[in-house]
Amino acid sequence: NSSPKLGEVPKAEGYVNSQLSTLNSYEANIIAGEATANSVDSVREKLIDEVVISVFRAPHSFTGENTVEISCHGSVYIQQEILRLLIAAGARMAGPGEFTQRAFLNGRLDLSQAEAVADLINAQSAAAHTIALNQMRGNFSSKLEELRRQLLHFVSLLELELDFGDHDDLEFADRTELNAVAEAIRSQLSRLQQTFSQGNAIKNGIPVAIVGETNAGKSTLLNLLVGDNRAIVSDIHGTTRDVIEDTVNINGLTFRFIDTAGIRQTSDIIENMGIERTYEMIERAQIILWVVDSTNVTEHIEWLAERIMRRTEGKRLIILLNKVDRLNDEELITLRQWFEPYCPSEKSVKSDERLFSEAKNSESLNPDGKKSFQSVSSVGKNSNPDGDCRPLTVDCRQNTIIEISAKQSINTEQLTRLLYESAQMPDLSSGDIIISNLRHYEALTHALESIDRVIDGLQMNIPADFVAQDIRQALFHLAEITGGEITTDEVLGNIFAHFCIGK
Repeated sequence: NSSPKLGEVPKAEGYVNSQLSTLNSYEANIIAGEATANSVDSVREKLIDEVVISVFRAPHSFTGENTVEISCHGSVYIQQEILRLLIAAGARMAGPGEFTQRAFLNGRLDLSQAEAVADLINAQSAAAHTIALNQMRGNFSSKLEELRRQLLHFVSLLELELDFGDHDDLEFADRTELNAVAEAIRSQLSRLQQTFSQGNAIKNGIPVAIVGETNAGKSTLLNLLVGDNRAIVSDIHGTTRDVIEDTVNINGLTFRFIDTAGIRQTSDIIENMGIERTYEMIERAQIILWVVDSTNVTEHIEWLAERIMRRTEGKRLIILLNKVDRLNDEELITLRQWFEPYCPSEKSVKSDERLFSEAKNSESLNPDGKKSFQSVSSVGKNSNPDGDCRPLTVDCRQNTIIEISAKQSINTEQLTRLLYESAQMPDLSSGDIIISNLRHYEALTHALESIDRVIDGLQMNIPADFVAQDIRQALFHLAEITGGEITTDEVLGNIFAHFCIGK
């Protein structure tokens, strides 16, 4: 087949349908797309596979260079043999990310787009895929370019004033107008920066800490949510002494569940270290699942509540009344009343009555027929000198209570639906810009700091050269994201392109 002309966009078709055998000059020509039918027939010493070879001419390939792609069958042996033949002919294995790096160096992608390629490959959810795809398509880069143009225009006006500083009556940059522009730029930078918390959660998984007393059913819940025996389940107290993590995809969002050590008073040094890590996980998590053993609510619950609740400020707390399949209706009512101060009644999620009734009637769930539930009237009296057993005062606006049985999978669908709603993630479209890269977040933060100094400088009427320097700093930090750089020639080019000096 004829090769495409230079500069012509190649079609995704095979220019040679070749048979690879022991490598020699003929096969090198075949790989290059220049073999004839006779030359193919002459190298049948060791047939490996029938492949399709596609030639992509610069600058229309992914890397911007002349590229050849070999499409073979999916056998690992075939792939290894083809690679062996190519290396024997003088080729070498590409380094990590080398093709994307070449695309960046050849101007096919900027740095943020190149980073998005890795994010796209590693995306574990629909939301993470959308963020990476939007960034790779240049949505973020286009927004930065727009801000960059505004800043360049901004600094160009100030540079003009410095160039014509001998004329006191000339003011190219109206301070009121510049301040309005700076405020608008600051608002856009701040909005981008604030998306990082959402983007980071989507990219790495929304952290959900599973906390509570020992033997409350935390490990059983983790195993249920991830669909695997990820954590050891035992009746022995203090079995879990370190954090155990696993991820689950719920409706296109990745949740990172963290099973923690049970919180209790103990003299065991190692177990106390695990409890301290539990507190750390509560503060790092976005959603906290407080698992309560409904059959054993004692005065210790007050002590536990105080340690959990004060670490949940600004987070979503879901109280899970576990093992409710072992309670009768009267005990359930008492339990709800005690936990009601922690959660508004309209946010309580009741169990599926049919499943709940079936579970209670199953003798196999509780063979000995014993219940260790303690009446609410006795809860907390020993822990409060005043005899007031009401829970401590807390902000309940982000709290929800739900009755479950992790062992019997009761109310698990309601729980997963509640988790998805608690994530409070916006529906992403093809035009949304969400920051998920820490490097980008840091660069935006530094650019925002520079713009704040610009605004302060304009309000205090400091000299234009100091304001211009802060603008240049903002331009530098934005250029860090895309991999570009700002030069004096670029600023001067912008001036002469927009102003007719000396006409």
